[in-house]
Amino acid sequence: MKTPDNKPSSKETYLRLLRYLKPYRKQFAITIGAMILLGLSEAGIPALSKPLLDGGFVAKDMDSLKVTLGLLILLFFSRGLLMLLSKGLMGWISGKIVLDLRTSLFDLLCHLPTHYYDKYSSGSIMSKVTNNVTMVTSAATSTVMTLIKDSVMIVVLLSYALYLNWKLTLSIFIIFPPIFLVAKAFSKRVRRFSHVNMHSLGEMTHILQESIKGHKIVKIHDGRAYEKQRFFQVANRIRQYQQKALLAGAGNTATVELIAAISVSVVIVLSTLYAIQAQQSIGHLFAFYIALGLTLAPAKRLASVMQPLQKGLAAAESIFELLDEEKEKDRGTHELPRVNGDIVFHNVSFSYPGTDKQVLKNINLNLKKGMNIALVGHSGSGKTTIANLIPRFYDIDQGSITLDGMDLRDIKLKSLREQIAVVSQDIVLFNDSVLANITYGMAPLPTMERIEEAIKLANAEEFISLLAEGVNTQLGEDGATLSGGQRQRLAIARAFLKDSPLLILDEATSALDTKTEELIEESLVRLKNSKTTITIAHRLSTIINADVIYVMKNGGINSMGTHTELLEKSELYRQLYQTGNLQSSANSPDDREE
Repeated sequence: MKTPDNKPSSKETYLRLLRYLKPYRKQFAITIGAMILLGLSEAGIPALSKPLLDGGFVAKDMDSLKVTLGLLILLFFSRGLLMLLSKGLMGWISGKIVLDLRTSLFDLLCHLPTHYYDKYSSGSIMSKVTNNVTMVTSAATSTVMTLIKDSVMIVVLLSYALYLNWKLTLSIFIIFPPIFLVAKAFSKRVRRFSHVNMHSLGEMTHILQESIKGHKIVKIHDGRAYEKQRFFQVANRIRQYQQKALLAGAGNTATVELIAAISVSVVIVLSTLYAIQAQQSIGHLFAFYIALGLTLAPAKRLASVMQPLQKGLAAAESIFELLDEEKEKDRGTHELPRVNGDIVFHNVSFSYPGTDKQVLKNINLNLKKGMNIALVGHSGSGKTTIANLIPRFYDIDQGSITLDGMDLRDIKLKSLREQIAVVSQDIVLFNDSVLANITYGMAPLPTMERIEEAIKLANAEEFISLLAEGVNTQLGEDGATLSGGQRQRLAIARAFLKDSPLLILDEATSALDTKTEELIEESLVRLKNSKTTITIAHRLSTIINADVIYVMKNGGINSMGTHTELLEKSELYRQLYQTGNLQSSANSPDDREE
């Protein structure tokens, strides 16, 4: 991501934005052609007004009047077709660019490292994909349309005016320097307000998301007044900066209109005096008036285009900052068949990106195939961090982690993660069917026999059979219609079905009642027989039969051994066991908390 002192210029941003037009260059060329013809046709209006007045009304020539009126009708009919073609095609191109940008952003979001999501709120990210993309397309499409069409109109109309009276028309060009300076001054303000506004929109989206997701906490703690105040402050800030941007745009337009109107008025007075002295026809004078008058509308639109252009460029900068984020590093070159599951941590140290504090210090673990180890310790001791390093959600700072003797960094991420199944306390279920959630990410789909077996092993068979449509029942957002234990069992069924040689259980039975936990534990024991398992536990029953229990403290290993051995030799483990803190020590999903 570029630093604030090294931001790309508006020109660089706009040229990069225009690259998204490249796949649609044929359609864009047709659109440009239609807009140029539309601009050229503008001169037909004053050109036909001259014979209309001189031939039809002054000379009373009915044939000339009929021909001129016919040509006017044909002119406006052609202009209507050109307008329909240009707007229709430009709308189609705009929609395609929106789709391309959103697809590119979503593709990137699927490949960003975990620490990016730790750093930025989901609301600000969502705002880029939804709001900012829409603002960008106006800069790439409708703004281009205005710039080309209205520029051609002004050039054509002024050229015709030059043909009619070149001396007076040249005086019009005096207004362009002040108009340019005014537009430049106002555009800087609009750009600055747009940046603040987009940041505030992301903040508002984040507040909305938090309030909706945490509505039960808001109600139980009577936080509605606080949430309303938070939302109002951000929403009001958005209103204020939208108003400032609106006033800046309106001030720009009003100033440009005033300059243009005064200049054209002076020229009209001078042209009238000149026409009297030179004895020009009424049609000639009227055509000159129309040509100058018609330049006001496109000049006004060109002055107004700075507001959406600056908003679009500000949005583009925001989007390109995200698109320039580095993807999750995957320098691995090896693809693995099904591994045995031997994992070795050798002097592993780790700090979360952007922090100096070491979360893990010289960790050494040795897990053999089929081994079941448990990690216990107070919150912040580093348990979940160890689990996160195995699928390489984060990369270590020092030391090495090997799988079957191969450094994890040498294994392709996709191949590595195929070897791992994770069941955590934070259950993620998608707004889809039970079947789609259990078989998530699997292609081709397993047989129904395997799916039913996994459901049975996870003790989810009974409650799924009671659902309205069984495995085809839609769960809603995050499986909100299910109980905590039911959601947990679906996640465990997903792990059973994946059948990976490595199994990470991070509070895997935290949401289960005692009876259900006993049934699940029986299934987990069968599952662990052939898998290397790392269990982060809060209940003694989960770890009492582990092959090795590692007691962690302040990012290091305090002691290790079986349950019996640790009760004898580890004061910290005895304290956790005797005081019951083993349950509370593992409730935090984030090892960075102290």
